[in-house]
Amino acid sequence: MADAPEPIEGFRAEARAWLAEHFPPELKGKDNAMSAVEGPGELTEAEARWKATMGAKGWGVPTWPAQYGGGGLSRAEARVLSEEMARIGAWNPIGGMGVMMFGPTLLEYGSEAQKAEHIPPIARGEVRWCQGYSEPNAGSDLANVQTFAADDDHYVVNGQKTWTSGGQWADKCFALVRTDKGHKHGGISFLLIDMDAPGVETRPIRLISGQSPFCETFFTDVRVPKANLVGREGQGWEIGTRLLQHERSSLSGGGGSAGRMLAGKPLAAMAKEYRGDADGRIADADLRGRIVRHEMEMRAFALTLRRAALDAKSNSGPSATSSIMKNVGARITQERAELAIEIMGMQGLGWEGEGFAEEELAQTRTWLWGKAVSIYGGSTEIQNNVIAKRILGMGAKA
Repeated sequence: MADAPEPIEGFRAEARAWLAEHFPPELKGKDNAMSAVEGPGELTEAEARWKATMGAKGWGVPTWPAQYGGGGLSRAEARVLSEEMARIGAWNPIGGMGVMMFGPTLLEYGSEAQKAEHIPPIARGEVRWCQGYSEPNAGSDLANVQTFAADDDHYVVNGQKTWTSGGQWADKCFALVRTDKGHKHGGISFLLIDMDAPGVETRPIRLISGQSPFCETFFTDVRVPKANLVGREGQGWEIGTRLLQHERSSLSGGGGSAGRMLAGKPLAAMAKEYRGDADGRIADADLRGRIVRHEMEMRAFALTLRRAALDAKSNSGPSATSSIMKNVGARITQERAELAIEIMGMQGLGWEGEGFAEEELAQTRTWLWGKAVSIYGGSTEIQNNVIAKRILGMGAKA
C-alpha cells in the first residue's frame, strides 16, 4: 500500500484542481487590473468573475484569518498556492492599499468590531482605501502633521493631506491626525475617514509622466464617528509607523511598483532586439556587462525579498529591514528604467505620434514615473536614517 501523500501535497492537489475549475484561461498572464495606480477602470466579465470567485474563497489574502474572510492558510500552503497560480499564469485580483498596508495593520491593532467591519470587504476586493499621511509641511518630518481632529460627540477633522494615492477613487481613508497639539509624536492618532463624507474634497495632481495617480485632499469640518479611532488617542505614531513597515515591504518588491517593473521584459531580450547584430548578439561590451550585472543583482534581490518575507511572517510582521529592501528596490527599479531608455535610444524618448511602438511610449512614461520610487513611501534619505538608527544602532547613547 502506497504511503499517504504529505499534507502539503494534498493541499497542492486541492489548489490545482480549484484553479483549473475557476481561473478563466483567457486571463492567463494578464496584469492585475485591480492594482493599477491609474484608477479602477472597467473590468471585463471574466475579470469580474475571477475577482468575485477569488474573494469568496479568501485566497486573495491567503494567510489572513478565515473568520474575517481570509484564506486561513499556513505560510507553506500560501507558498504552494502562489506556485500553482504561477504555473498556469494566474494572478491575484485582490490588491490595493487595503491589502498591502491597512489590512495587516488593522489585524494587529484594530478592535474586534473594526476587524469584523473592514477586513472582509478588503478580502473580497470590494472597498478601495487611500492613505492620509503626508501634508504640505509634513513630508519627511511626518510627525509634524497638523490636520486636526477636534474631540466632540464626533471627531471634527480640518486640514489637508497631499500625495494621496488614488484618493479620487477611494471609498475610505486611513489617516494620521493630530488630537493633541501639546505633544508632537504623542499627539497623533490613527483615524478612519469615509471619502464621501461631507467636507472631503480631492484635487488630482498631474505628474510629469502625464498620469494623475495622486491627489491633494482637503478636510473641512468632516465629522468622523468615535468608533473610527484605531487603538487609543495618541497611539497613531506607533500604528502609523507599523503600517509604513508593511508599505515599504510591499514597495520593495512583489506587492508594489518595484515588483511590477522587475517582472517586466528582460533587458537582455530588449537589448538583442534594439542593439543586437544579425545573430542577436549585443555588440557593445560595456552595455552587455552592465546588463549582466543588473540581471544578477535583480535576481539576488528577488531571493533576498523572499527570505525577508518569510522572516517577517515568522516574526509577526515586517521589521526595520524593510527600509533596506525599499532602498535597494528603488535603486534597481530606477537603474532598470535608465538602462531600458539607453537600449532603446531615440525610440525610448518618444511621447506621442507616429514612429513609436506602444511599449516604447510606455517606457518613456515609466522612466519619468520611476523618479518618484526613491521618494514615496519614505524617501531614500529617511530610510537611511532608519537603517542607521534602528538597525546599525548609530547615534544611540552608550
